[in-house]
Amino acid sequence: MSWTPDGYMAIVTLYNFQQYRHIQAPGWSLGWTWRKREVIWDVVGGQTTEQGDCSKFKGNIPHCCKKKPTVVDLLPGTPYNKQVANCCKGGVLSSWAQDPSAAAASFQLSVGQAGTTNKTVRLPVNFTLQAPGPGYTCGPAKVVKPSRFTTADKRRVTQALMTWNVTCTYSQFLAQKTPTCCVSLSSFYNNTIVPCPTCSCGCKSNNTLSGSCVDSVVPNPGKNGLAVPPAVQCTHHMCPIRVHWHVKLNYKQYWRVKITITNFNYAMNYSQWNLVAQHPNFDNLTQIFSFNAKSLNPYASINDTMIMWGVKFYNDLLMQAGPTGNVQSELLFQKETESFTFEKGWAFPRRIYFNGDNCVMPPPDAYPWLPNASSRHIMSPLLLVTTVVLSALAFLLQ
Repeated sequence: MSWTPDGYMAIVTLYNFQQYRHIQAPGWSLGWTWRKREVIWDVVGGQTTEQGDCSKFKGNIPHCCKKKPTVVDLLPGTPYNKQVANCCKGGVLSSWAQDPSAAAASFQLSVGQAGTTNKTVRLPVNFTLQAPGPGYTCGPAKVVKPSRFTTADKRRVTQALMTWNVTCTYSQFLAQKTPTCCVSLSSFYNNTIVPCPTCSCGCKSNNTLSGSCVDSVVPNPGKNGLAVPPAVQCTHHMCPIRVHWHVKLNYKQYWRVKITITNFNYAMNYSQWNLVAQHPNFDNLTQIFSFNAKSLNPYASINDTMIMWGVKFYNDLLMQAGPTGNVQSELLFQKETESFTFEKGWAFPRRIYFNGDNCVMPPPDAYPWLPNASSRHIMSPLLLVTTVVLSALAFLLQ
């Protein structure tokens, strides 16, 4: 934004362009490696996790002297003189589909010993993003066209002296070795409840995958009232999150579904959670109760993907495991006569994502079937002709 006697002042902004993966508490942390002997004199709207060795400075002491600094967001309630726009959210970023206005975070850096021209400034390298755990891989910094800013009266445009971008991509396989959620199914026309597949997120007996688990409904509390890790309730699937899809009612022109999300993690509240479901009938969704919803349209004209999240101050916080550790809603669909059917599992979702992670689905042959699906006998034409001929011969022989 401007040059200083021994460096520059910069605004760093993180944009979360992911449609349905947000960054939840305790929030993001951004790191990099300096190319020269740069130091950070001051940070506004954020802070570095360590100061490092600043013993060579006799007068003013820098905020951070580390070769590889790591910056985190400030908490809500920070004094105004330490804030900048889009800061101080505790590192929590909303997904782009839920709330674009809360999908960015900024902080201001005053960098010293860095050069004072576009030709002497060296771009940092080896960017890392923890959000709050692993999963993100960052590319190199690239110089781009300088950012432009419009004044409040919209009569003047200014621009940065220099701008560079860093792109970080997410991989669920890098984030964790095992899945984090699973899906169970049921319906009004079949008494069978299809559970999550066994060992969806690890097995109780395999310590390398899931470790031990909590058998009691109310575990022994640890520090800050949280359960001591590991704190996932013992289940046959061992998943922290289970999503249950229940086909509830069938009307003449409509059909109804109930969705329940259950938290089996005693040490985790899921703030600003979201659920993404794929189903061919979302184009005819008439009403959704107690959840917010938005169509994602990933395939342009094909509307088969919907993102759902909680209502603010009502059910946007999925509480820890226990009696209040679930949220639920119902969806009302209008029937499309050309495609609607309860046969062959059509009424169940094709794919479910929780907080951007792909959930484990039951195998298709385990889905609840219509009552007459397995007991219906089909007579072949050959068998019918043979029966008629034998009957005629028996009549002639009498």
